[in-house]
Amino acid sequence: MKTGLQDFLEALQEVENFEEFQDATLKLRDLLGVSHVVYHWVNSVGERFGAGTYSTEWVDRYLEKDYLRIDPVIFGCFQRFTPVSWKQLDWSTKAAKAFFLDALDYGVGNQGYTIPIRGPKGQFALFTLNHTTTDEAWERLIARHARDLVVVAHEFNKKALYFESQKAAQPSVSLSPREATAITHIAKGLSRSQAAAEMGISEHTLRVYIESARHKLGAMNTTHAVARALSLGLIIV
Repeated sequence: MKTGLQDFLEALQEVENFEEFQDATLKLRDLLGVSHVVYHWVNSVGERFGAGTYSTEWVDRYLEKDYLRIDPVIFGCFQRFTPVSWKQLDWSTKAAKAFFLDALDYGVGNQGYTIPIRGPKGQFALFTLNHTTTDEAWERLIARHARDLVVVAHEFNKKALYFESQKAAQPSVSLSPREATAITHIAKGLSRSQAAAEMGISEHTLRVYIESARHKLGAMNTTHAVARALSLGLIIV
């Protein structure tokens, strides 16, 4: 394994919370020189957990359009056990083509490479790289890092499983003050940019707090997280 990736793996193994986990996707993106790095999983009871470098706008768009129902990456990788280039997937339907064009508009990139991972108790995870480049350049990049990326993907998964076990061991849910504030602002109807301005932080940092709260609450999306936080009395609007 190359020195840069080896150092990254050692740092990833020391990650202790979701904020650091999210930051790891940013560091890996920059290390590899690609547009995006994303890790996403669904556990045995349908709870979703994700971290990555996609824009907040694309994440919201994906949820708003319920693209999970038609995403060729999800369906294609669910039937596979080995890494797959997105060019190998079926994008022939009208819905898939529209989804791909929409993703391009939101900066996802025309190239993708996903490693499916299966864990205990029905867990299914995807580790994905995206970039905007030619087919030839993308194939060279993947060929150079293919073996190392499998190791990296499984290390991300190990860390996610660790977080899940820690969550299961906790008798109750608690949010940090910043997580609670972020969720409260969203519950009050503020946009992400408005909430970030109120807290004096960037939208990226706000997203980290929201995603961390969502994971703790076992919520499928931000709206679900708000509802759970309200029902548990963790925030007051």
